[in-house]
Amino acid sequence: MIANIKLKFGSTPGEEKLQLDVTPVTIFVGPNNSGKSKILREINQLCRTGTIDAHGVIIEDIILQSMEEEEFETKLSHLEKEPKPSEVLAEGNIVIGKYNDRMVIPRINLLQSITQNNNGHFKHWFCQWFLKFNTLLLDGQGRMQLTKDQKGGDLQSPPQNSLSALFRDDDKRQEVKRIVYDAFKLYFVIDPTDLGNLKVRLSEEAPETTIIERGVHAEAVAFHSQAKWIGDLSDGVKAFTGIILELISGDPMVLLVDEPEAFLHPPLSYKLGKEVAISASNQNKNIFVSTHSSNFIMGCVQSGVPVNIVRLTYSENTPTARLLPNESLLTFMRNPLLRSTGVLDGLFYESVVVTESDADRAFYQEINDRLLKFSPERGIPNCLFINAQNKQTIHQIIKPLRKLGIPAIAIVDIDILKEGGQVWSSFLSSGFVPPMQQTPLGSIRLSIKQKFEELAIDMKRDGGVSALTGDDKETAHNLFNQLADYGLFAVRNGELEYWLQDLEATGHGPRWLVNIFEKMGEDHDSESYIKPSAGDVWDFIGKIKDWSISTDRRGIPTTG
Repeated sequence: MIANIKLKFGSTPGEEKLQLDVTPVTIFVGPNNSGKSKILREINQLCRTGTIDAHGVIIEDIILQSMEEEEFETKLSHLEKEPKPSEVLAEGNIVIGKYNDRMVIPRINLLQSITQNNNGHFKHWFCQWFLKFNTLLLDGQGRMQLTKDQKGGDLQSPPQNSLSALFRDDDKRQEVKRIVYDAFKLYFVIDPTDLGNLKVRLSEEAPETTIIERGVHAEAVAFHSQAKWIGDLSDGVKAFTGIILELISGDPMVLLVDEPEAFLHPPLSYKLGKEVAISASNQNKNIFVSTHSSNFIMGCVQSGVPVNIVRLTYSENTPTARLLPNESLLTFMRNPLLRSTGVLDGLFYESVVVTESDADRAFYQEINDRLLKFSPERGIPNCLFINAQNKQTIHQIIKPLRKLGIPAIAIVDIDILKEGGQVWSSFLSSGFVPPMQQTPLGSIRLSIKQKFEELAIDMKRDGGVSALTGDDKETAHNLFNQLADYGLFAVRNGELEYWLQDLEATGHGPRWLVNIFEKMGEDHDSESYIKPSAGDVWDFIGKIKDWSISTDRRGIPTTG
């Protein structure tokens, strides 16, 4: 129904505005307050009124897809209503609507709009008289209402709600039953035995016949009395069932869902994503989703249905939008290292910090947490900390994240200087250091490494750059400054255990981590609790923060 969406901004300030050719499923991801829910509301506004939201900040324009008259007539037949007994219609007028919402319109004007639905008043007619009734926005509260008891209504009149419509349609009810059973191993049924009301129940046994499910005779009453009323089940069951129910029964052409994963366990989020994508493709729908769930995304992508994933950000009063390349997302899903580290969750954060090991990750994350609490101007906001297996594998995480436009920072020990050849080259390439710059940086790296060897200095344990003097020291700092410009940060004076030496923590790796955490304290009201101060690791993280929030940082490609 929607052919193209043009946003008011692109991947970086000054870049071309993003124009999105719409696929069956479009997923909006990004940090909190990046505009994911807002863009759904702006799409909803246009589909219902034919006009761009005057207060909209994201969408510049939407191009609707022309409909074939046959398809239009089929959809329109589901919207046409009989006039009320006392209602007199002017010649050529018809009554259209959905459930209890209705209006009288000139049929000829509506027909004219199907081929000119992007032009002036024709667009208004098409949206206000047709697309409005085929658009549905589901937020958190809306989803929870979908499985509540609803009026059955007069079966000789058009249905007044989605549950009543589903009760009458055996094929659609069977499709809902299939999906719900696959998710919960319970059979979805609609219970009419509370005369006048319809209840959703989940049964351990399948009804032997349609008559038993839809009837009110003794056998039907006995069957439904053994099934579980959905109101007594978990919010996750209600949310999942409600979305599927509305998707199949309500049959909207444009469905907008805000955070569909709410109340769902990861496997259910995955399954919901897969079913939503398949339904969108099979029924020629446009589904737009705002999500924080990597499992939902994986379900959509692995369904095989064409999916657009757009990452929105809003930082330092600057919005960005980037269409994420499917090949990069598939890399996340297929690569065991990336799957195991939860890299896909980086889509929902403003930045990602990648360390060499889990001990490094835990320490730097704790330092950042204390900065955010006691010295927030130096802490990295909304940041995900993850770890690789070693410095040699950091590039495998950094590079694909940056291709998606995510500021991914590497933290390595000073002995990255020992790594020449492919390891050094991959490290620089993961930070998108220009190829012409990599050769001279490699030569400087080798010279500094040789200087440490000549002086018999163990660069990790003897003070690193601080053990050098004069031009040698300045050269080393200059090298690390250039790496930092590209979000590649090294512990210049050694390794993880170099930090907070005044606490006199002992051990190495995990043992050192346990000891340093004990000395840093747990109770922030205690006098022995270590709070941020000037210098040391606190300033190190502060410099990383400056790079992560900079709108002109280097090392992030403008396209994937």
